[in-house]
Amino acid sequence: MDRDRAAWFAARGGLELDPALDIAITGEDPVLPSPFHLGEGAAVALALVGQEAARLWALRGGRKQAIPVDVRHAAASLRSYMVLEVNGQAGAPPPRAGSNVTAIWPCGDGRFIHLHGSFTHGPGILAELGLGEGATAEEIAAATRRRGAFELEDALAAKGLCAAVCRTREEWAGHPQGQVLAAQPVVTLEPIGDAPPEPLAEADRPLRGVRVLDLTRVLAGPTVARTLAEHGADVLHIASPKLPTIERFEMDTGHGKRQAHLDLDDPEQAATLRELVRGADVFSQGFQWGSLERRGFGPRQAAELRPGIIYVAENAFGFGGPWDGRPGWEQLAQATTGVCVRQGAGGAPVLAPAAMNDYTTGYFGALGAMMALRRRALEGGSWLVRVSLARTSMWYFDLGDDLDPAAARGTGDLSGVMLERETGYGPMRYLRPALRMSETDPHWELPTAPPGSGEPRWLARS
Repeated sequence: MDRDRAAWFAARGGLELDPALDIAITGEDPVLPSPFHLGEGAAVALALVGQEAARLWALRGGRKQAIPVDVRHAAASLRSYMVLEVNGQAGAPPPRAGSNVTAIWPCGDGRFIHLHGSFTHGPGILAELGLGEGATAEEIAAATRRRGAFELEDALAAKGLCAAVCRTREEWAGHPQGQVLAAQPVVTLEPIGDAPPEPLAEADRPLRGVRVLDLTRVLAGPTVARTLAEHGADVLHIASPKLPTIERFEMDTGHGKRQAHLDLDDPEQAATLRELVRGADVFSQGFQWGSLERRGFGPRQAAELRPGIIYVAENAFGFGGPWDGRPGWEQLAQATTGVCVRQGAGGAPVLAPAAMNDYTTGYFGALGAMMALRRRALEGGSWLVRVSLARTSMWYFDLGDDLDPAAARGTGDLSGVMLERETGYGPMRYLRPALRMSETDPHWELPTAPPGSGEPRWLARS
């Protein structure tokens, strides 16, 4: 992939690839069977992360770096949970509650809707369809055929349940939420408070000594902090013992992190989180917008607790607009922005063959956090970073949907980019970071560990 094309990709998201840096992206799409430039897009997102890490490294007195990214490896990173092996076992996560409704379904108006059972939404979706929890696929399909796709989407949204009509790209471009997102870059930075500059001292890694508080689940949000851990950050993942999760996703996104449980319904444990915020540099969260604010941990509240905080917020459909705060997932971002219709190539809509938005949005969130850390070092201030799955999906569309899926070469033999180590889950074989850097090569210092397996405290800054 030549440098000018990579720079054009970055510019489509409102970002700039620095021509002065030694960035080399090798290989080209199609790697995965999709009309979208998934491997090249992921590679450019990772190159931008490497660029910002190199800039932080330079602020710490470090030398200029070479930053190579391989397109095939970057494409594999969008499916890393699928190639991960634990105790010699690989595969997708097992079905979870509500998964019987999580699929694309036909509706009576000839359109399709993607329903998502989330962790707890399955029974509510089935109830809206007039079905019980044991409903079969045939019964669900018959029920959705009795409804119009847009009417069903509205009815479920009114109840706070997850669903999205499979729109075309043009329909999403005309939608009020699509118009809001089209006016924004893929990463937004906003000052949310005053604070003095915090220069970065000399260190052996770009993010050494930077503390990251990670309150996220599943893939996109956790990938933000995992990416920061690749560059030396001290990442503490806080999970609630009451909330369900998906173990294979935790395995995949837990590299480089320490783990702890806190129950925010307990005043003492909520006070512990406040103390952790006071000692943090980055607060990354992926909960429904506003939910943490109600508990005292919104962006401006965090900036009051810790002037100079970098607050990263990730969600499905973006911030502002009529869908502000609407819950969603990777699949729904694909559905609503037109990806599923385009991937279906004139037939029934289908999902892209990778978690294209989850992982790439995670890369963009980490990029934004590092951009804000650099701003803080030079200018001071507290900063809010925002990224969303739907905006990332729109960026992929902007890169082009002109590839022939039948020409996909596949990721091929990945043995050369797999690592092995003992983890809290047992022996693990996993994909190493796709981004390479000549002076501070990205790597995870800590093995992945189960949620709640450590203590909610910071280590001494190194």
